[in-house]
Amino acid sequence: MASRNSAPLTHPDQQDIDLSRVMAALSDPVRLGIVSALDGIDRGVPCCSLELPVGKSTASHHFRVLREAGVLLQSDEGTRRMNQVRRADLDARFPGLLDLALAHGREAPVQVR
Repeated sequence: MASRNSAPLTHPDQQDIDLSRVMAALSDPVRLGIVSALDGIDRGVPCCSLELPVGKSTASHHFRVLREAGVLLQSDEGTRRMNQVRRADLDARFPGLLDLALAHGREAPVQVR
């Protein structure tokens, strides 16, 4: 667990992922950049490994929005929160949507260190 004070992580089941929530989550350039940077990485990446153009609390908000929309899978490993794109779930639910969104997200200024 990342912190003894942190709330348990909740993720929507694949069948509960809502298109409007996914689209709203991906509409922000920073969030789209996060997903673009993480896409194709088969392991969890800690939040701190991403170079984001926002502060820590704003970054936490962006990761939460992506998780609650069903775009990211998050897990805690020690004090680090690991992140992965739920590509298989999103492709099964909305074929082609992630590819279309990420084609525009590659321009966002987010990189994995």
